[in-house]
Amino acid sequence: MTHNEIPLHKKSIAALSAMLQQGTVTSVALVELFLERIHQLDPQLNSFITVIPEQALQQARAADQRIAAGTSGPLTGIPLAHKDIFCTEGIRTSCASRMLDNFIAPYDATVVNRLHAAGMIVLGKTNMDEFAMGSSNETSFYGPVRNPWDVTRVPGGSSGGSAAAVAAGLVPAATGTDTGGSIRQPAALCGITGLKPTYGRVSRYGMVAFASSLDQGGPLARTAQDVALLLGAMAGFDERDSTSVDRPVENYAQHLSGSVDGLTIGVVNEHFGEGLDSNVAARIESALREYERLGAKIRRISLPHSALSVPAYYVVAPAECSSNLARYDGVRYGYRAEGPSSLEEMYKRSRAEGFGAEVKRRIMIGTYALSAGYYDAYYLKAQKLRRLIGEDFNSAFASVDVIMGPTSPTVSFKLGEKLADPVTMYLSDIFTIAVNLAGLPAISIPAGFVDGLPVGLQIIGNYFDEARLLNVAHQYQQVTDWHEQAPPGFE
Repeated sequence: MTHNEIPLHKKSIAALSAMLQQGTVTSVALVELFLERIHQLDPQLNSFITVIPEQALQQARAADQRIAAGTSGPLTGIPLAHKDIFCTEGIRTSCASRMLDNFIAPYDATVVNRLHAAGMIVLGKTNMDEFAMGSSNETSFYGPVRNPWDVTRVPGGSSGGSAAAVAAGLVPAATGTDTGGSIRQPAALCGITGLKPTYGRVSRYGMVAFASSLDQGGPLARTAQDVALLLGAMAGFDERDSTSVDRPVENYAQHLSGSVDGLTIGVVNEHFGEGLDSNVAARIESALREYERLGAKIRRISLPHSALSVPAYYVVAPAECSSNLARYDGVRYGYRAEGPSSLEEMYKRSRAEGFGAEVKRRIMIGTYALSAGYYDAYYLKAQKLRRLIGEDFNSAFASVDVIMGPTSPTVSFKLGEKLADPVTMYLSDIFTIAVNLAGLPAISIPAGFVDGLPVGLQIIGNYFDEARLLNVAHQYQQVTDWHEQAPPGFE
Protein backbone atom coordinates (compact mmCIF):
# COMPACT_ATOMS: atom_id res chain seq x y z
CA MET A 1 0.00 0.00 0.00
CA THR A 2 1.51 3.34 -1.00
CA HIS A 3 1.38 6.29 1.36
CA ASN A 4 -1.41 7.94 -0.65
CA GLU A 5 -3.55 4.80 -0.40
CA ILE A 6 -3.49 4.84 3.41
CA PRO A 7 -7.01 5.85 4.52
CA LEU A 8 -7.26 9.24 6.23
CA HIS A 9 -8.14 7.80 9.63
CA LYS A 10 -4.88 5.81 9.68
CA LYS A 11 -2.61 8.67 8.68
CA SER A 12 -0.31 10.32 11.20
CA ILE A 13 -0.88 13.87 12.44
CA ALA A 14 2.22 14.92 10.47
CA ALA A 15 0.73 13.50 7.25
CA LEU A 16 -2.70 15.04 7.88
CA SER A 17 -1.07 18.39 8.64
CA ALA A 18 0.77 18.32 5.31
CA MET A 19 -2.49 17.54 3.49
CA LEU A 20 -4.29 20.40 5.24
CA GLN A 21 -1.52 22.83 4.29
CA GLN A 22 -1.55 21.60 0.67
CA GLY A 23 -5.33 21.95 0.49
CA THR A 24 -5.93 18.29 -0.44
CA VAL A 25 -8.24 17.93 2.57
CA THR A 26 -10.12 20.36 4.81
CA SER A 27 -10.45 20.35 8.58
CA VAL A 28 -14.24 20.15 8.17
CA ALA A 29 -13.85 16.99 6.07
CA LEU A 30 -11.53 15.43 8.67
CA VAL A 31 -13.88 16.27 11.54
CA GLU A 32 -16.86 14.83 9.65
CA LEU A 33 -14.89 11.64 8.91
CA PHE A 34 -13.87 11.07 12.53
CA LEU A 35 -17.31 11.98 13.92
CA GLU A 36 -18.82 9.41 11.57
CA ARG A 37 -16.31 6.76 12.74
CA ILE A 38 -17.14 7.56 16.37
CA HIS A 39 -20.86 7.24 15.59
CA GLN A 40 -20.42 3.94 13.73
CA LEU A 41 -17.71 2.21 15.77
CA ASP A 42 -17.64 3.55 19.32
CA PRO A 43 -20.70 1.57 20.48
CA GLN A 44 -18.36 -1.47 20.35
CA LEU A 45 -15.72 0.26 22.50
CA ASN A 46 -17.43 2.81 24.79
CA SER A 47 -14.33 5.00 24.51
CA PHE A 48 -16.18 8.34 24.59
CA ILE A 49 -18.31 9.81 27.38
CA THR A 50 -19.22 13.02 25.54
CA VAL A 51 -19.11 13.89 21.82
CA ILE A 52 -19.57 17.53 20.68
CA PRO A 53 -20.21 17.51 16.90
CA GLU A 54 -21.62 21.05 16.59
CA GLN A 55 -18.73 22.74 18.42
CA ALA A 56 -16.20 20.58 16.55
CA LEU A 57 -17.54 21.56 13.13
CA GLN A 58 -17.63 25.21 14.16
CA GLN A 59 -13.96 25.02 15.25
CA ALA A 60 -13.07 23.18 12.02
CA ARG A 61 -14.56 25.94 9.87
CA ALA A 62 -12.48 28.50 11.79
CA ALA A 63 -9.36 26.31 11.33
CA ASP A 64 -9.92 26.12 7.58
CA GLN A 65 -10.08 29.93 7.49
CA ARG A 66 -6.78 30.16 9.39
CA ILE A 67 -5.14 27.71 6.98
CA ALA A 68 -6.45 29.66 3.97
CA ALA A 69 -5.18 32.91 5.48
CA GLY A 70 -1.71 31.41 6.04
CA THR A 71 -1.83 31.93 9.82
CA SER A 72 -1.92 28.24 10.81
CA GLY A 73 0.55 26.00 12.64
CA PRO A 74 1.38 22.28 12.33
CA LEU A 75 -1.58 21.24 14.54
CA THR A 76 -4.20 23.60 13.08
CA GLY A 77 -7.30 21.70 11.96
CA ILE A 78 -6.27 18.34 13.48
CA PRO A 79 -9.04 16.56 15.49
CA LEU A 80 -8.35 15.61 19.12
CA ALA A 81 -10.10 14.08 22.14
CA HIS A 82 -9.51 14.99 25.78
CA LYS A 83 -9.52 12.54 28.65
CA ASP A 84 -12.56 13.48 30.74
CA ILE A 85 -10.34 14.61 33.62
CA PHE A 86 -9.38 17.90 31.91
CA CYS A 87 -11.75 20.79 32.58
CA THR A 88 -13.43 22.06 29.40
CA GLU A 89 -15.45 25.25 29.57
CA GLY A 90 -19.14 24.65 28.91
CA ILE A 91 -18.67 20.89 28.40
CA ARG A 92 -19.27 18.20 31.01
CA THR A 93 -16.15 17.12 32.91
CA SER A 94 -17.19 13.95 34.72
CA CYS A 95 -13.95 12.12 35.64
CA ALA A 96 -16.11 9.06 34.76
CA SER A 97 -17.77 9.37 38.18
CA ARG A 98 -21.36 9.69 39.29
CA MET A 99 -19.99 12.35 41.63
CA LEU A 100 -19.34 14.70 38.67
CA ASP A 101 -21.93 13.39 36.22
CA ASN A 102 -23.65 16.80 36.15
CA PHE A 103 -20.53 19.02 36.40
CA ILE A 104 -20.01 21.56 33.61
CA ALA A 105 -16.56 23.12 34.00
CA PRO A 106 -16.56 26.93 34.06
CA TYR A 107 -13.05 27.19 32.53
CA ASP A 108 -10.52 25.35 30.36
CA ALA A 109 -7.54 23.44 31.74
CA THR A 110 -4.18 24.86 30.59
CA VAL A 111 -3.59 21.77 28.41
CA VAL A 112 -6.99 22.25 26.75
CA ASN A 113 -6.29 25.95 26.28
CA ARG A 114 -2.85 25.40 24.71
CA LEU A 115 -4.00 22.73 22.26
CA HIS A 116 -6.95 24.94 21.31
CA ALA A 117 -4.53 27.85 20.73
CA ALA A 118 -2.50 25.51 18.48
CA GLY A 119 -5.64 25.10 16.37
CA MET A 120 -6.68 21.57 17.32
CA ILE A 121 -10.35 20.59 17.11
CA VAL A 122 -11.92 18.86 20.14
CA LEU A 123 -14.33 16.06 19.16
CA GLY A 124 -15.25 15.07 22.71
CA LYS A 125 -14.20 13.67 26.09
CA THR A 126 -12.95 10.11 26.53
CA ASN A 127 -13.92 7.46 29.06
CA MET A 128 -11.51 6.60 31.88
CA ASP A 129 -11.22 4.86 35.23
CA GLU A 130 -13.20 6.82 37.83
CA PHE A 131 -11.05 9.75 39.02
CA ALA A 132 -8.17 8.04 37.16
CA MET A 133 -8.10 5.20 39.71
CA GLY A 134 -7.57 1.89 37.96
CA SER A 135 -5.37 -0.07 35.54
CA SER A 136 -8.04 -1.49 33.24
CA ASN A 137 -10.69 1.19 32.58
CA GLU A 138 -13.33 -0.94 34.29
CA THR A 139 -14.12 1.44 37.20
CA SER A 140 -15.94 4.06 35.07
CA PHE A 141 -19.49 5.06 36.08
CA TYR A 142 -20.30 4.86 32.35
CA GLY A 143 -19.17 1.25 31.98
CA PRO A 144 -15.85 -0.29 30.89
CA VAL A 145 -13.94 0.64 27.75
CA ARG A 146 -13.11 -2.28 25.44
CA ASN A 147 -9.83 -2.94 23.67
CA PRO A 148 -10.21 -2.62 19.86
CA TRP A 149 -7.77 -5.50 19.34
CA ASP A 150 -10.17 -7.79 21.24
CA VAL A 151 -13.41 -6.33 22.61
CA THR A 152 -13.56 -8.98 25.35
CA ARG A 153 -10.38 -7.48 26.84
CA VAL A 154 -9.41 -4.30 28.70
CA PRO A 155 -7.65 -1.36 27.01
CA GLY A 156 -5.61 -0.59 30.13
CA GLY A 157 -6.16 2.37 32.38
CA SER A 158 -6.82 4.90 33.49
CA SER A 159 -6.52 6.64 30.08
CA GLY A 160 -8.13 3.63 28.36
CA GLY A 161 -10.74 5.63 26.46
CA SER A 162 -8.08 7.86 24.92
CA ALA A 163 -5.87 4.90 23.97
CA ALA A 164 -8.74 2.82 22.53
CA ALA A 165 -10.06 5.76 20.50
CA VAL A 166 -6.64 6.45 18.93
CA ALA A 167 -5.94 2.74 18.29
CA ALA A 168 -9.32 2.28 16.57
CA GLY A 169 -8.83 5.34 14.36
CA LEU A 170 -11.70 7.28 15.95
CA VAL A 171 -9.39 10.26 16.50
CA PRO A 172 -5.75 10.96 15.50
CA ALA A 173 -4.66 11.98 19.01
CA ALA A 174 -5.86 12.28 22.58
CA THR A 175 -4.73 13.62 25.91
CA GLY A 176 -4.23 11.42 28.95
CA THR A 177 -2.93 11.58 32.49
CA ASP A 178 -0.34 9.35 34.11
CA THR A 179 -0.20 8.91 37.89
CA GLY A 180 1.35 5.43 37.99
CA GLY A 181 1.41 4.39 34.33
CA SER A 182 -2.00 5.54 33.13
CA ILE A 183 -0.78 6.85 29.75
CA ARG A 184 1.93 4.26 29.06
CA GLN A 185 0.08 1.10 30.11
CA PRO A 186 -3.04 1.68 27.93
CA ALA A 187 -0.76 2.83 25.07
CA ALA A 188 1.04 -0.51 25.38
CA LEU A 189 -2.12 -2.63 25.58
CA CYS A 190 -3.71 -0.79 22.62
CA GLY A 191 -0.62 -0.70 20.38
CA ILE A 192 -0.04 3.06 20.20
CA THR A 193 2.53 5.61 21.43
CA GLY A 194 2.04 7.38 24.78
CA LEU A 195 4.33 9.76 26.65
CA LYS A 196 4.41 10.61 30.36
CA PRO A 197 6.48 13.84 30.57
CA THR A 198 8.77 14.89 33.42
CA TYR A 199 6.78 16.00 36.47
CA GLY A 200 6.23 19.75 36.07
CA ARG A 201 6.76 19.83 32.30
CA VAL A 202 3.00 20.00 31.54
CA SER A 203 0.67 22.17 33.62
CA ARG A 204 -1.76 20.42 35.97
CA TYR A 205 -4.03 23.49 36.18
CA GLY A 206 -7.58 22.38 35.39
CA MET A 207 -6.64 18.70 35.48
CA VAL A 208 -8.77 17.15 38.23
CA ALA A 209 -6.38 15.95 40.93
CA PHE A 210 -5.94 12.33 41.99
CA ALA A 211 -2.44 12.28 43.58
CA SER A 212 -0.93 15.73 43.18
CA SER A 213 2.76 14.79 43.53
CA LEU A 214 2.43 12.04 40.88
CA ASP A 215 -0.15 13.21 38.28
CA GLN A 216 1.16 14.37 34.92
CA GLY A 217 -0.69 15.07 31.68
CA GLY A 218 0.64 13.84 28.35
CA PRO A 219 -0.20 12.92 24.74
CA LEU A 220 -1.29 9.67 23.06
CA ALA A 221 -1.01 9.18 19.29
CA ARG A 222 0.13 6.64 16.70
CA THR A 223 3.76 7.75 16.36
CA ALA A 224 6.57 9.35 18.32
CA GLN A 225 6.63 12.15 15.74
CA ASP A 226 2.96 12.92 16.45
CA VAL A 227 3.58 12.82 20.20
CA ALA A 228 6.48 15.26 19.72
CA LEU A 229 4.19 17.72 17.91
CA LEU A 230 1.58 17.43 20.69
CA LEU A 231 4.05 17.79 23.56
CA GLY A 232 5.49 20.92 21.96
CA ALA A 233 2.05 22.54 22.19
CA MET A 234 1.15 21.16 25.66
CA ALA A 235 4.37 21.80 27.57
CA GLY A 236 5.61 24.95 29.26
CA PHE A 237 5.52 26.99 32.42
CA ASP A 238 2.16 27.96 33.91
CA GLU A 239 2.10 30.40 36.82
CA ARG A 240 -1.30 28.98 37.88
CA ASP A 241 0.32 25.61 38.67
CA SER A 242 2.77 25.79 41.58
CA THR A 243 4.43 22.53 40.46
CA SER A 244 5.03 23.77 36.90
CA VAL A 245 8.73 24.14 36.04
CA ASP A 246 9.93 27.35 34.42
CA ARG A 247 12.24 26.23 31.65
CA PRO A 248 12.09 26.65 27.85
CA VAL A 249 10.15 24.17 25.70
CA GLU A 250 12.23 22.55 22.98
CA ASN A 251 10.93 22.06 19.47
CA TYR A 252 10.63 18.32 19.98
CA ALA A 253 9.50 17.60 16.42
CA GLN A 254 12.75 19.09 15.07
CA HIS A 255 14.93 16.80 17.22
CA LEU A 256 13.90 13.50 15.65
CA SER A 257 16.74 12.96 13.16
CA GLY A 258 19.55 12.06 15.57
CA SER A 259 21.27 8.70 15.22
CA VAL A 260 21.13 6.22 18.10
CA ASP A 261 24.62 4.97 17.17
CA GLY A 262 26.61 4.95 20.41
CA LEU A 263 23.53 5.30 22.64
CA THR A 264 23.85 3.35 25.88
CA ILE A 265 20.63 1.55 26.82
CA GLY A 266 20.18 0.36 30.39
CA VAL A 267 18.22 -2.88 30.80
CA VAL A 268 16.97 -3.43 34.34
CA ASN A 269 17.68 -6.92 35.73
CA GLU A 270 14.71 -6.67 38.11
CA HIS A 271 12.30 -6.12 35.19
CA PHE A 272 12.99 -9.52 33.63
CA GLY A 273 12.15 -11.78 36.54
CA GLU A 274 9.08 -13.44 37.98
CA GLY A 275 5.74 -12.03 36.81
CA LEU A 276 6.87 -11.05 33.31
CA ASP A 277 5.16 -13.10 30.60
CA SER A 278 7.87 -14.98 28.67
CA ASN A 279 6.34 -14.09 25.29
CA VAL A 280 6.28 -10.39 26.21
CA ALA A 281 9.92 -10.69 27.32
CA ALA A 282 10.83 -12.19 23.94
CA ARG A 283 9.25 -9.25 22.10
CA ILE A 284 11.19 -6.77 24.27
CA GLU A 285 14.47 -8.65 23.68
CA SER A 286 13.74 -8.49 19.95
CA ALA A 287 13.26 -4.70 20.17
CA LEU A 288 16.55 -4.36 22.05
CA ARG A 289 18.33 -6.32 19.28
CA GLU A 290 16.86 -3.87 16.77
CA TYR A 291 18.43 -1.01 18.70
CA GLU A 292 21.75 -2.88 18.71
CA ARG A 293 21.53 -3.14 14.91
CA LEU A 294 21.08 0.65 14.87
CA GLY A 295 24.36 1.00 16.81
CA ALA A 296 23.17 1.26 20.42
CA LYS A 297 24.96 -0.54 23.27
CA ILE A 298 23.10 -2.58 25.91
CA ARG A 299 24.18 -2.42 29.54
CA ARG A 300 22.56 -4.50 32.26
CA ILE A 301 21.75 -2.39 35.33
CA SER A 302 20.04 -2.77 38.67
CA LEU A 303 17.32 -0.67 40.31
CA PRO A 304 17.51 -2.40 43.70
CA HIS A 305 14.48 -0.66 45.25
CA SER A 306 12.18 -1.08 42.23
CA ALA A 307 10.34 -4.00 43.83
CA LEU A 308 9.21 -1.61 46.57
CA SER A 309 7.68 0.88 44.13
CA VAL A 310 4.21 -0.73 44.18
CA PRO A 311 3.83 -0.74 48.00
CA ALA A 312 5.27 2.80 48.23
CA TYR A 313 2.91 4.04 45.50
CA TYR A 314 -0.16 2.44 47.09
CA VAL A 315 0.48 4.43 50.26
CA VAL A 316 1.43 7.78 48.67
CA ALA A 317 -1.28 7.83 45.96
CA PRO A 318 -4.25 6.89 48.20
CA ALA A 319 -3.05 9.33 50.90
CA GLU A 320 -3.06 12.19 48.39
CA CYS A 321 -6.32 10.99 46.86
CA SER A 322 -8.09 10.97 50.25
CA SER A 323 -7.00 14.57 50.72
CA ASN A 324 -7.90 15.72 47.18
CA LEU A 325 -11.31 14.00 47.14
CA ALA A 326 -12.38 15.47 50.48
CA ARG A 327 -13.81 18.42 48.50
CA TYR A 328 -16.60 16.23 47.02
CA ASP A 329 -19.04 16.58 49.87
CA GLY A 330 -22.37 17.34 48.16
CA VAL A 331 -22.18 21.04 49.06
CA ARG A 332 -20.56 23.11 46.32
CA TYR A 333 -20.82 21.08 43.11
CA GLY A 334 -21.24 17.53 41.92
CA TYR A 335 -23.60 14.84 43.17
CA ARG A 336 -25.81 15.53 46.19
CA ALA A 337 -27.94 12.86 47.89
CA GLU A 338 -31.68 13.52 47.78
CA GLY A 339 -33.64 14.37 50.92
CA PRO A 340 -30.97 14.12 53.64
CA SER A 341 -32.28 14.65 57.19
CA SER A 342 -29.11 16.43 58.39
CA LEU A 343 -25.86 17.96 57.13
CA GLU A 344 -23.90 14.93 58.33
CA GLU A 345 -26.23 12.56 56.48
CA MET A 346 -25.87 14.66 53.33
CA TYR A 347 -22.06 14.34 53.50
CA LYS A 348 -22.17 10.61 54.16
CA ARG A 349 -24.79 9.69 51.60
CA SER A 350 -23.46 12.01 48.88
CA ARG A 351 -20.04 10.40 49.13
CA ALA A 352 -21.37 6.86 49.57
CA GLU A 353 -23.67 7.16 46.54
CA GLY A 354 -21.38 9.34 44.41
CA PHE A 355 -18.13 7.36 44.54
CA GLY A 356 -17.50 3.88 43.12
CA ALA A 357 -15.90 0.93 44.93
CA GLU A 358 -12.28 1.49 43.83
CA VAL A 359 -12.36 5.19 44.72
CA LYS A 360 -13.81 4.38 48.15
CA ARG A 361 -11.12 1.73 48.68
CA ARG A 362 -8.34 4.20 47.96
CA ILE A 363 -9.88 6.98 50.09
CA MET A 364 -10.14 4.55 53.03
CA ILE A 365 -6.54 3.33 52.61
CA GLY A 366 -5.26 6.89 52.30
CA THR A 367 -7.21 8.21 55.27
CA TYR A 368 -5.88 5.34 57.39
CA ALA A 369 -2.27 5.95 56.26
CA LEU A 370 -2.51 9.64 57.17
CA SER A 371 -4.28 9.16 60.51
CA ALA A 372 -2.60 9.95 63.83
CA GLY A 373 -0.42 7.06 64.93
CA TYR A 374 0.00 5.64 61.42
CA TYR A 375 1.47 8.60 59.51
CA ASP A 376 5.08 7.78 60.46
CA ALA A 377 4.61 4.04 59.94
CA TYR A 378 3.13 4.34 56.45
CA TYR A 379 3.18 7.72 54.68
CA LEU A 380 6.56 8.89 55.98
CA LYS A 381 8.13 5.51 55.26
CA ALA A 382 6.69 5.48 51.74
CA GLN A 383 8.19 8.92 51.09
CA LYS A 384 11.59 7.67 52.27
CA LEU A 385 11.29 4.72 49.87
CA ARG A 386 10.38 7.16 47.14
CA ARG A 387 13.67 9.00 47.71
CA LEU A 388 15.62 5.73 47.47
CA ILE A 389 13.84 4.81 44.21
CA GLY A 390 14.78 8.22 42.78
CA GLU A 391 18.41 7.73 43.85
CA ASP A 392 18.49 4.35 42.06
CA PHE A 393 17.55 6.09 38.82
CA ASN A 394 20.13 8.84 39.38
CA SER A 395 22.84 6.19 39.80
CA ALA A 396 21.67 4.37 36.67
CA PHE A 397 21.70 7.52 34.52
CA ALA A 398 25.35 8.11 35.46
CA SER A 399 26.24 5.21 33.12
CA VAL A 400 23.32 4.93 30.62
CA ASP A 401 21.46 7.36 28.35
CA VAL A 402 18.02 5.73 28.51
CA ILE A 403 16.46 2.73 30.26
CA MET A 404 14.35 0.21 28.33
CA GLY A 405 12.08 -2.66 29.25
CA PRO A 406 8.49 -3.88 29.12
CA THR A 407 5.71 -1.36 29.80
CA SER A 408 3.33 -4.04 31.11
CA PRO A 409 4.12 -7.55 32.42
CA THR A 410 1.42 -9.09 30.20
CA VAL A 411 -0.67 -8.26 27.16
CA SER A 412 -4.25 -7.11 27.68
CA PHE A 413 -6.29 -9.31 30.02
CA LYS A 414 -9.98 -10.23 29.89
CA LEU A 415 -12.63 -7.83 31.16
CA GLY A 416 -13.50 -8.80 34.73
CA GLU A 417 -10.46 -11.05 35.13
CA LYS A 418 -8.75 -9.01 37.88
CA LEU A 419 -11.64 -6.95 39.30
CA ALA A 420 -12.12 -9.23 42.29
CA ASP A 421 -8.42 -9.06 43.23
CA PRO A 422 -7.21 -5.46 43.61
CA VAL A 423 -3.61 -6.51 44.46
CA THR A 424 -3.24 -8.49 41.21
CA MET A 425 -4.68 -5.49 39.37
CA TYR A 426 -2.20 -3.14 41.08
CA LEU A 427 0.72 -5.32 39.87
CA SER A 428 -0.25 -4.45 36.26
CA ASP A 429 1.66 -1.19 36.86
CA ILE A 430 4.80 -2.75 38.35
CA PHE A 431 7.11 -1.46 35.58
CA THR A 432 5.61 2.04 35.32
CA ILE A 433 5.05 3.21 38.89
CA ALA A 434 8.70 3.89 39.83
CA VAL A 435 8.90 6.48 37.02
CA ASN A 436 6.09 8.53 38.62
CA LEU A 437 7.57 8.22 42.11
CA ALA A 438 10.83 9.64 40.72
CA GLY A 439 9.12 12.23 38.48
CA LEU A 440 10.96 11.06 35.34
CA PRO A 441 9.75 11.08 31.71
CA ALA A 442 8.94 7.80 29.92
CA ILE A 443 7.33 6.70 26.68
CA SER A 444 5.67 3.46 25.58
CA ILE A 445 5.87 2.47 21.91
CA PRO A 446 4.49 -0.56 20.04
CA ALA A 447 7.03 -3.41 19.88
CA GLY A 448 5.14 -6.36 18.39
CA PHE A 449 2.34 -8.74 19.24
CA VAL A 450 1.70 -11.82 21.36
CA ASP A 451 -1.30 -13.90 20.20
CA GLY A 452 -2.57 -10.92 18.19
CA LEU A 453 -2.39 -8.50 21.14
CA PRO A 454 0.02 -5.51 21.28
CA VAL A 455 3.19 -5.37 23.39
CA GLY A 456 4.65 -2.05 24.56
CA LEU A 457 8.34 -1.14 24.94
CA GLN A 458 8.94 1.40 27.72
CA ILE A 459 11.79 3.89 27.32
CA ILE A 460 12.67 5.94 30.42
CA GLY A 461 14.75 9.12 30.23
CA ASN A 462 16.48 11.47 32.63
CA TYR A 463 14.72 14.61 33.85
CA PHE A 464 13.52 16.88 31.00
CA ASP A 465 15.14 14.58 28.43
CA GLU A 466 11.92 14.25 26.39
CA ALA A 467 13.69 15.31 23.17
CA ARG A 468 16.08 12.35 23.40
CA LEU A 469 13.27 9.95 24.38
CA LEU A 470 11.18 10.98 21.39
CA ASN A 471 14.15 10.70 19.02
CA VAL A 472 15.06 7.22 20.32
CA ALA A 473 11.43 6.12 19.90
CA HIS A 474 11.20 7.70 16.43
CA GLN A 475 14.35 5.94 15.20
CA TYR A 476 12.83 2.56 16.14
CA GLN A 477 9.61 3.47 14.33
CA GLN A 478 11.63 4.27 11.19
CA VAL A 479 12.76 0.63 10.93
CA THR A 480 9.63 -1.15 12.25
CA ASP A 481 5.95 -0.96 11.37
CA TRP A 482 4.31 -2.11 14.61
CA HIS A 483 2.87 1.40 15.09
CA GLU A 484 1.17 1.20 11.68
CA GLN A 485 -0.89 -1.91 12.50
CA ALA A 486 -4.64 -1.42 12.96
CA PRO A 487 -7.06 -3.63 14.91
CA PRO A 488 -9.18 -5.96 12.71
CA GLY A 489 -12.61 -4.45 12.20
CA PHE A 490 -11.30 -0.91 12.70
CA GLU A 491 -9.08 -0.67 9.61
